[in-house]
Amino acid sequence: MASSLTKAPAGPAGGEKTFLGHPRGLAYLFMTEMWERYSFYGMRALLVLYLATNVADGGLGMKDATAVAIYSVYNAMVYLLALPGGWLGDRVWGARKSVAIAGAVIMTGHFLLAVPAEFSFFIGLAFIAAGSGVLKANISTMVGQLYPDKNDPRRDGGFTIFYMGINLGAFLAPLSIGAVGQKVNWHLGFAMAGVGMAIGLVCFYFGYRHLSPESSKIPNPLPADERSSLVKKGLIWLGVAAAGYAVVGLAGAFSIDWVLWPLTILGLVLPAWYLFRIKRDKELSPLEQTRMSGYIWFFVAAAVFWGIYDQTGSVLSLFAKDNTESTLFGFDFPESWFQSLNPLFVMALAPLFAILWVALFKRNKEPSTLTKFSGALVLVGVSFGVMMVAQGMSAGDAKVSPMWLVSVYFIQTVGELCLSPVGLSLTTKLAPQKYAAQMMGVWFLAVTAGDSVIALLQLIGAPTDTQGWFASQGAVAALAGVAIFMYRRKVKAMMGGVH
Repeated sequence: MASSLTKAPAGPAGGEKTFLGHPRGLAYLFMTEMWERYSFYGMRALLVLYLATNVADGGLGMKDATAVAIYSVYNAMVYLLALPGGWLGDRVWGARKSVAIAGAVIMTGHFLLAVPAEFSFFIGLAFIAAGSGVLKANISTMVGQLYPDKNDPRRDGGFTIFYMGINLGAFLAPLSIGAVGQKVNWHLGFAMAGVGMAIGLVCFYFGYRHLSPESSKIPNPLPADERSSLVKKGLIWLGVAAAGYAVVGLAGAFSIDWVLWPLTILGLVLPAWYLFRIKRDKELSPLEQTRMSGYIWFFVAAAVFWGIYDQTGSVLSLFAKDNTESTLFGFDFPESWFQSLNPLFVMALAPLFAILWVALFKRNKEPSTLTKFSGALVLVGVSFGVMMVAQGMSAGDAKVSPMWLVSVYFIQTVGELCLSPVGLSLTTKLAPQKYAAQMMGVWFLAVTAGDSVIALLQLIGAPTDTQGWFASQGAVAALAGVAIFMYRRKVKAMMGGVH
């Protein structure tokens, strides 16, 4: 890290050390996020494989459907909890304290996973989901606070460097944690994820004095009486839930479904309720109401996309284990290594896409937001069309070449680059002024909704190891993309002049 520190050019802050020309605090936030993502994606690369592996081989021996449902609900809760995570940063702890607490919770969760006990494992999973939601909502805010001037030309570049840290951590994690977890010991792999988060926390603490003073402030402090009321309500609901589960447990009827079903329903109902509440707010202007109607189209499209895309760590991981050769050019590798393909493709393709959009814009040929969304949905649909063919070729004991999965990950990454950055930008543009900050959390709820649909399909018994699974979802995504393209003029009119 030190080798990247240089003297800033002469100016108002002349002589101040910087990180690649940016505020020095960016280096520490970069390292914190990289190691947090290392722990997150390393554990996630092992999660479904560990759940579905036979007990004799060290796993939990669950059915594939249950493993996929747990993975989907876990992922849904990470993004759902980003909303209360942002609220804690804004009203209770401030961004800096929120990240410190969240990091400690995540680290504890990973070490609980390292304990060879099923009860400890699921408590650890809950810790990681809660901590990740809080950290995700606040660390990006801290990056923005490094640039007090909203028009600072370094601002976009700073976020680009920061997001490269995300993908670097996500790329390295499966290669190391995945290999150790699968080839040596599952729980040692989970412990490595805990060590990764611990390193991230050390980086964060060392960087305290280089962070913006704003990160320690609470933007909108919660009054004492309101805090007391919320604590009481929270304890009441916690008591009701504990009593309910105690009754189920004493009756001998408790199973994992008693956790999965409520969380899945919450992941479907809460995003719908939140969108409906904003849309029906009478304080919004007619223009803001119209824009929210247009935004709902994009939200549903994003939910369809993420529901398919996030199966890379669940359904596609199981396909890699059961139906794919784990040898390429004579080299054997663990199935978890496939999880490194997406961040690798993102790092390789993102700069090219940025150049492409600028070049097309200068020629007045850049695709519209609607066209990009439409293309992303068609691409993710095509990726599952490829999976349908691969599933058919792997019938019986036959296994397909790993290049089938490589091509699927590549197609999905191209789709992601058409949808994800555009969706974030569009959310800020269409957001009603009253909900400007909250709308970023609403965007993350699209991931929650998509993953919850996949969990629901597993809970009702839909098999994932069939051509029908891939064909049906691929067709839905592709048709949704075509529908958005066909109705683009109608949706564009709802956007109220936003491009």
